Amino acid sequence: MTEPLPWPRVGDEEIVRVDFLRIRRYLARSPRTGSARRIAVIDTFEWVNVIALTPERDVILVKQYRHGAGKVTLEIPGGIIDPGEDAADAAARELREETGYVGGTPRHLGRVDPNPAILSNGCKTYLIEECRKTGELELDPGEDIEVTTIPLKEIPRAIADGRITHALVVCAFWWLDHPS
Repeated sequence: MTEPLPWPRVGDEEIVRVDFLRIRRYLARSPRTGSARRIAVIDTFEWVNVIALTPERDVILVKQYRHGAGKVTLEIPGGIIDPGEDAADAAARELREETGYVGGTPRHLGRVDPNPAILSNGCKTYLIEECRKTGELELDPGEDIEVTTIPLKEIPRAIADGRITHALVVCAFWWLDHPS
């Protein structure tokens, strides 16, 4: 079987722009059949996730309400990389803003495409060790966060029993267990 080929695009129309994302659509032609399909893509900024560890090897986690899931989730700190910002700097900033913790130099663990079927961005995961609480939270107006910690050795159980369900967080811990 031959490898799939890119689909040539015809046109590119912005449908809506809201806050940090835009939805656009275009026609794409299948190189296999020649037929055209309307495709929708969501563009947004690159993201970072941070596995932050205290000197005792506890993971710093955040609990927050997520509108898409309609529930409070348990996650690692993370967020959008601002335009022109270095990804490692964004990781350290998000950790500080969301938790009040700072640590050592961020170490890149890996990058994933969150949902390449519809999203154009990626998510980079960083490890920051030796984290200590040095300040208060600096939350955005749309954030309500509770900071908590659990031992690193408990993370597989927290994923297995459903306390951690965010796919990008699960991926982040995979990167931690499979260093390149």
